[in-house]
Amino acid sequence: MADGVLAGIRVADFSRVLAGPYATMMLADFGADVVKIESPAGDDTRSWRPPVDAAGESTYFGAVNRNKRSVVCDLGTDEGLATAKRLTETADVVIENFRPGVMERFGLDEASLRAVNPGLVYCSITGFGRDAGAALPGYDLLVQAVGGLMSITGSPDGEPSKVGVALVDVLTGLNAFSGILLALRQRDATGRGSRVDVDLLGSLLAALTNQASSTLATGRAPARLGNAHPSIAPYELFRASDRELVVAVGNDRQFAAFAEALGASSLAEDPRFATNEARVGNRDALRAAIEPALAARPAAEWVSAFSAARVPAGLVNNVAEAFAFAASLGLDPVVTTTDPATGRVSRQPATPIHLDTAPAAHRTPAPLLGEHDARWAQQHDHPGERTEP
Repeated sequence: MADGVLAGIRVADFSRVLAGPYATMMLADFGADVVKIESPAGDDTRSWRPPVDAAGESTYFGAVNRNKRSVVCDLGTDEGLATAKRLTETADVVIENFRPGVMERFGLDEASLRAVNPGLVYCSITGFGRDAGAALPGYDLLVQAVGGLMSITGSPDGEPSKVGVALVDVLTGLNAFSGILLALRQRDATGRGSRVDVDLLGSLLAALTNQASSTLATGRAPARLGNAHPSIAPYELFRASDRELVVAVGNDRQFAAFAEALGASSLAEDPRFATNEARVGNRDALRAAIEPALAARPAAEWVSAFSAARVPAGLVNNVAEAFAFAASLGLDPVVTTTDPATGRVSRQPATPIHLDTAPAAHRTPAPLLGEHDARWAQQHDHPGERTEP
């Protein structure tokens, strides 16, 4: 049996692709027993390849499904549906991201399950809610587009751009994770289960933070600024003699230190640049003054000089370099797990939440499709019992 702050919590996970599996992986990392209920074809991301890992499995699927068990249930058959319902009878949490109405058709909706399991926490993830947007497909790219994120991402002179990862799905997964924990806490206090609803569009709009608040306050939608910031300068990407770096000056003290390290301390005394508001208003002139100096030395030298002056700056790393950088800081960003049954080995990013008394545990790689069918089948005659990992 797994240890962890969520040990003893069982999750019947009907979710697929990214947002739901990300949430349930976080629950599993902290000890929850997550049973991933899959169709005979498996989660869509099992076929999203290349790339694949050393065992030939999809790295996309592996990224969000560690520490789980996989049980195949064909909901279109009596046997598969019966197995799925047995799993929900002993679950503390059910999570799903089907189109609205699908779970009702199978008798796996909140009302049906709560009649048997009153303490159940039921989490539904949708793209656009359960009402007028119920029929809209909830794909991350689509939500980035209609949710405004693409309109503020990319070069001012180029086309709107998506973020380089399915960020909306990840944000929604984190919201689902948080909502489930809140509902479990409420159940501890009241003994009653509750419903958690999370949607991709709402998650994105809330995550727009300052860009959303400026729009709501002024009635003007922000434009794309490339790598610049609408309210701070200099806070963007620059080119050194060999490669790019970013400088993230957040206040006037930092700007004075930046100008001195740059060898251009007079910039901090120039009325056009003396305050942040002035720098934002004169950002083009500021950039024109900064670029020639930065182009004279390698980026790593500038990062070292700015860091010594307590000015936030860094290289533009690729993903491999980013993991190496984190490792150099002692963050232990990568975990390696081995499946004791098959010997499969997987390397994944570590859970970023650290609890000193009940740390996360990275126990097993993402399961093979139906890997735990036999173990669950042993419990069919005893539906009220739990089978442990």
